[in-house]
Amino acid sequence: MNFSKAIILWYQKNKRNLPFRKTKDPYRIWVSEIILQQTRVSQGLPYYERFVNLFPTVHHLAKAKEDSVMKAWQGLGYYSRARNLHHTAIYISKALKGKFPDEFEKIKELKGIGDYTAGAIASIAFNKPHVVVDGNVFRVLSRYFGIITPVDTIEGKKIFVQKAEELLDKKRPGTFNQAIMEFGALQCVPVNPDCTKCILIKDCKAFNKRIVDNLPVKIKKTKIRIRYFNYFVFRAKGKILIKKRTGSDIWKNLYDFPLIEMEKPVSLRRIQKLAPGLVKSYSKLIKQVLSHQIIFARFFEMNTLRKNENSDFGNTIYINENQLNKYAFPRLIEKYFTAKFG
Repeated sequence: MNFSKAIILWYQKNKRNLPFRKTKDPYRIWVSEIILQQTRVSQGLPYYERFVNLFPTVHHLAKAKEDSVMKAWQGLGYYSRARNLHHTAIYISKALKGKFPDEFEKIKELKGIGDYTAGAIASIAFNKPHVVVDGNVFRVLSRYFGIITPVDTIEGKKIFVQKAEELLDKKRPGTFNQAIMEFGALQCVPVNPDCTKCILIKDCKAFNKRIVDNLPVKIKKTKIRIRYFNYFVFRAKGKILIKKRTGSDIWKNLYDFPLIEMEKPVSLRRIQKLAPGLVKSYSKLIKQVLSHQIIFARFFEMNTLRKNENSDFGNTIYINENQLNKYAFPRLIEKYFTAKFG
């Protein structure tokens, strides 16, 4: 039995029962693929179900306010995914009259969609013969064929795409793509795979050469940026001051508090000199680990702002504290709320 047939047979017996595998609706397949980028299925599935319940069609998503979309995405991270989803939904709803493109190149032209997502939508929703190559696919192919070319190089990506295209079942491209990704997620896992139960063990070069743990090869190391956020929290008569992030930095269009960012931790005396008011109390450092950043934040409870004093902060509003659940906040701010209010 060849590789493709073996993988598909394994998939039919072992695949997880996931809702987006029961539809050919390109909108729902698109939403699922975007949510599962950089996100485990166990974490992403509740978000997917809630998202499609809130926005069951591309028209519903297009008509939604961005704040509502960001709130539905809260906690998933990589918030540009949500902004791009919303932007593209508006385009499909209005410019394309709700009809999702069915050709790979046309799908790829949509904002926030690259080769991987375009290939997934084209193959799964429209049965078009296009491959998907994600981390799971890199791992399966590198181990099975013993490919030592680094996956994070131009040459490596070219080799893996070409190999995937050679293996692709042209009659069942969507099934094949889902099968090889599922195989990587459940069987050919990153650490300590149970090779003795693998259907491909006989011809797996990595297993036979005892180099399973060494593949796939990566050469690039991500530089981690360390940041220190000093947040100022103003409350008055049941209201709290929040600020919408509008720059191109992390958490764009989410809400947090006025802040001063520093290159290193600073003393309370230094903060008191910089703070827009008197500090009443302050929190312990709260840590948030992102993919390429680590943020340490301290929250300073401040005295009430004088009238118009908040104008220097930009994009700030006072809201009732019982309305906080209507606004989308980064997980870091959620940690503060949990610590503050239990």
